[in-house]
Amino acid sequence: MSRSGRPHRPFYRINAVDSRVKRDGKVIENLGWYNPVANKDEKNLEINVDRVKYWLSKGAQPSETVRDFLAKQELVDVASWKADRLERSDAVKKAIAKKAAAAAAGEKKEEAKA
Repeated sequence: MSRSGRPHRPFYRINAVDSRVKRDGKVIENLGWYNPVANKDEKNLEINVDRVKYWLSKGAQPSETVRDFLAKQELVDVASWKADRLERSDAVKKAIAKKAAAAAAGEKKEEAKA
């Protein structure tokens, strides 16, 4: 996804890009767009389904956000998507717990010094 739009009004283009290119770098093909701040009456997502299927068949790896969009439109395997989402949420919970434990250990060290 490449970000465009004005400040505080993001607009994203869903693109096929080489993995070695930066986020807003050279684009191979534009596959659609996403408008996260669209009004309720407006369409907020458009994806060129045929071209997305083509790039996925060639081995393209969608980002997590784009994969979420594709799963909601059933363009990727929904079962594996749900499993990956659970793994990511578990990993985030573990990281938060680890950070909290490290912070608590740091507080104990400071109390021992005082």
